[in-house]
Amino acid sequence: MTAVSEQEARNAGSNAPSPVREISVAHSSDSDDAFMFYGLATNKVRVPGLRFTHALCDIETLNQKAREEVYDVTAISFHAYPYIQDKYALMACGGSVGEGYGPMVVANRLFSQSEIKEKRIAVPGTLTTAYLALQLFAPGVETAVVPFDQIIPQVLEGKYEAGLIIHEGQLTYDKSGLHRVVDLGRWWQKMTGLPLPLGGNAIRRTLGPELTAAVTTALRESIQYALDHREEALSYAMQFARDLDAQTADRFVGMYVNERTLDYGSDGREAVRRLLDMGHKAGIIGPEARVDWVG
Repeated sequence: MTAVSEQEARNAGSNAPSPVREISVAHSSDSDDAFMFYGLATNKVRVPGLRFTHALCDIETLNQKAREEVYDVTAISFHAYPYIQDKYALMACGGSVGEGYGPMVVANRLFSQSEIKEKRIAVPGTLTTAYLALQLFAPGVETAVVPFDQIIPQVLEGKYEAGLIIHEGQLTYDKSGLHRVVDLGRWWQKMTGLPLPLGGNAIRRTLGPELTAAVTTALRESIQYALDHREEALSYAMQFARDLDAQTADRFVGMYVNERTLDYGSDGREAVRRLLDMGHKAGIIGPEARVDWVG
């Protein structure tokens, strides 16, 4: 075996490729999230020394996995944030915010808003922001958890008199013959004058300041890339659009990926604080939220 001098060993080491850090990213399998992460998922946006791996789950599963600190970066419902705030900080980009629109309560017949508060409502999960908004609208209303993509079918079948719908169902419920009873985004805006923050992206605190800043910048660049290359990003997102036509998918993506997704704005950040504070004071959220932003 040939001996190698200390200097030669140092030189050999300096020529070795730098290690690549893997960053696990989790988001929902929806067209808006696919559009947002298009740049990162297809390597249109790259960060030297980092490799992004993607996992797709429904939002309630993501909320639960965040409590277990499974992923470095994860989409979450804002309702879930107080329960994971010791482990994660909120990224200052990547938010889904309803500007006078949001989750809806729909039913087989047109109940009044007072009548609907007496019904049993199918909901997509108890950590979703939709559920939080519903409980603020109708404190103590009876609910049952149903997978989000089964809510409309089960209301149509009569298993529930009403359902709380999220995602693309907000644009397609009327084609099934259902009636909108209340749009919680509109209700929230009338009550507070603010947009309704629904979901955001959180990043593990243990990554450290330098890495969390770099990853947050990469996400913002991915969002900007999609907005700047809308046609190709939308074409990619269509595979997650659950049978929506291109026009409807484009409309849905535009609702939740826009300039506010790049930056919440002062009113958007205030809306997050107000929503979580109201949820805590109403006894819906246990921990008091301490909202920390990265970026």
